[in-house]
Amino acid sequence: MRILITGGAGFIGSHVVELCIQSGHQVLVVDNLLQGQQENLPRDVPLVRIDIRDPAFSSIVADFRPEVIIHQAAQVDVAAAVADPIEDASVNIVGTLNVLQAAVRSGVRRVVVASSAAVYGEPRQLPVKEDHPLRPISPYGLSKMAVEAYTRWFGEKYGIEWVILRYGNVYGPRQRAVGEAGVLARFLAAMRNGCRPVIFGDGKQTRDFVHVFDVARANLFALTRGTCGIYNIGTGQEVSVLELYERLCQLLGYRGELAYGPRRPGDIQRMALAIERAMDELEWEPLISLSKGLEELVGQSDLERQGRGGS
Repeated sequence: MRILITGGAGFIGSHVVELCIQSGHQVLVVDNLLQGQQENLPRDVPLVRIDIRDPAFSSIVADFRPEVIIHQAAQVDVAAAVADPIEDASVNIVGTLNVLQAAVRSGVRRVVVASSAAVYGEPRQLPVKEDHPLRPISPYGLSKMAVEAYTRWFGEKYGIEWVILRYGNVYGPRQRAVGEAGVLARFLAAMRNGCRPVIFGDGKQTRDFVHVFDVARANLFALTRGTCGIYNIGTGQEVSVLELYERLCQLLGYRGELAYGPRRPGDIQRMALAIERAMDELEWEPLISLSKGLEELVGQSDLERQGRGGS
């Protein structure tokens, strides 16, 4: 299958690329490399460096003629969206519109679109099911809600198959220590560098932490399953940020001090995602527990430090 992956050099996108290549698909990556890194990609995977908002993007799609577009490119930082909602909307909404229009013009059969649990806002009940009302409390959540609506509209108008994946808090290898979604990477970097890890708010806020490998698998399954469906991609488990910090302390033997900052605008207080629909229709389930994922992440960090001559 010919697959074009936007944001394919990024944290999540590069893992999606790897699984697609391993499954025998022909892949083209499109990434502006502002957040992504070419070294994240397997060797010999073609990369076109371009912003998805660029008018030339449509020509790239037309030349490659993919059967499927996996759309991972996005602005994903809630705090950045609050600070600059216009840029957030430009990347997420206008960028997605450009991707969808290019898909129509080039006869793309299916689009798989990354969304977020942020579209739900503060849940009325946990775990959150896909039919929960959408009441986002941040510009980021609003832009992702619009992305979903436009995806459905293009599908109905032009007959394109679509799948929307609503991610929990994704963590794992290659994640950058920036943004709320990268809390694990931020904690790990601070502990390793002798800095005080910072928790914004009281630390009692909860998230559904899902490993990037499991998220990549969901994208792979969505190539052929779940037509015109919306799916939560998480674990169904609610874990507080403070508990996450304490688990890392135990794994690392960290005894430093913890710093607290003010709760950030747009942050929800609690989240856990119901994943039964993805299990039934995508035949997907998370394979990597948080305990295993943390152990592997800490172990990988140790190896990287040793490779750089660290102690």
